Amino acid sequence: MPTIVRKSSTTLLETRREILHAVSWQVRSNVWSPPTDVYETEEAYVVRVEIAGMREDDFEVLLENNTLLISGSRPDLTERRAYQQMEIRFGKFSTALNLPGPVNIEQARAEYKDGFLTIVLPKATPNQIKVE
Repeated sequence: MPTIVRKSSTTLLETRREILHAVSWQVRSNVWSPPTDVYETEEAYVVRVEIAGMREDDFEVLLENNTLLISGSRPDLTERRAYQQMEIRFGKFSTALNLPGPVNIEQARAEYKDGFLTIVLPKATPNQIKVE
């Protein structure tokens, strides 16, 4: 099946990331956001987070009001080092993503492999959408 490509609203997404980053620098300077991709197929929304050096149990994934929250902590080595260059982030991380539509959470699945956390969220059919 062909892949559906939809460009998300850059202003809303960029504004949300800027706010999250501003808050993390001012309030929780030790919390960072890993590189994250979100794309859509005909059947699902797929989220890929690049975060090497973790175990599957180290992640917390929550879906609340169509916002996917992914958090965890990547451990640092305990030995002392004198860095010449340091680009790899350690410690607590968090990212929040607005999903473009309703999902069937009962069929959602996640897999951590080769340094990527991949979350597949099947789209909800009209009879699965709850109206509250």
